[in-house]
Amino acid sequence: MLTFRAISEDEPGPKWAALFRDYWPAYARWWAREGLSNRPTWLECRRALETHMPELMPLYSTLCELVGGGDLESRFLSFFCPPAYLSGCSQALWPGKDPLLVRNYDYDPAAFDGIVLKTNWQGRGVIGTTDGLFGLVDGMNDAGLAVSLTFGGRREVGSGFGVPLILRYVLQTCTTTDEAAAALSRIPCHMSYNVTVVDRHRHVITAYLAPDRAPVLTHTPVATNHQERVEWSSHARLTATVERERYLLQRLSLHPDTQEKFIRAFLRPPLYSTAFAAGFGTIFTAAYRPKHGRAEWHWPGQVWSKGFDDFTEDSLVLTFPGSVGLAAF
Repeated sequence: MLTFRAISEDEPGPKWAALFRDYWPAYARWWAREGLSNRPTWLECRRALETHMPELMPLYSTLCELVGGGDLESRFLSFFCPPAYLSGCSQALWPGKDPLLVRNYDYDPAAFDGIVLKTNWQGRGVIGTTDGLFGLVDGMNDAGLAVSLTFGGRREVGSGFGVPLILRYVLQTCTTTDEAAAALSRIPCHMSYNVTVVDRHRHVITAYLAPDRAPVLTHTPVATNHQERVEWSSHARLTATVERERYLLQRLSLHPDTQEKFIRAFLRPPLYSTAFAAGFGTIFTAAYRPKHGRAEWHWPGQVWSKGFDDFTEDSLVLTFPGSVGLAAF
């Protein structure tokens, strides 16, 4: 069972701080699970942020102060060189005129925030699904930019930021796909991830990020769990990444779907996954309409809709069959 909550707070304050207090014991265990000596020091984390995301420094400092300014909390909030973690996921841009980015988030519910957060941090409106309460696994901003991630299907781990903070940075500082592409090209990512970006003019890129090679920018509107080729065959078989990519590409080229029909396709196999026991079940389907400032979270038979001009703080409870916490903190 998982409770999804929608929270709105323009500036970092008591709502966000209360969420952090609730989640911190689990996140602290996760951050320290390989030993604290394997995580960067606070000074290394701060220097990395100052070097690669200086615009976030005032926001980072405020969040650290809200949670007491502790060493471990501050290191965690930097998202610099976090422990390795894997997810599934599929995402694609609807082929019609209006930009519509749809994605499935395949992960273990026991390791998921379950928070949709609306903020106006540093004067930029952002709505997104959180990870670590600071980072995002998908989202959009009030300039009409939407972004989403999938795991890139490679084992390599290196020096860089957890990709959820990179998505937060893009939405806080960028207004167009070209600006996002420039940011994604220069910020180091600690594992391999695929990031799809679309702006209100429907300009799209998918960036293949990796810790051990230069980013590759493509104009493909589809991403699953490999990059230009499969490099981790057992993970590819487990997640059916090739089959999902092929299905999406065929659907884009052969089926002129309506927006609603395109979204519904993500709620059925092969895109929709019931592999919760393996930590790769579909927790939600998100549909971002950046031109109109609206987003929806879908489940079979249920839709949760939010917008910049219409954001209700509420919650819903979901049950996922067979979830055993394999990817838990």
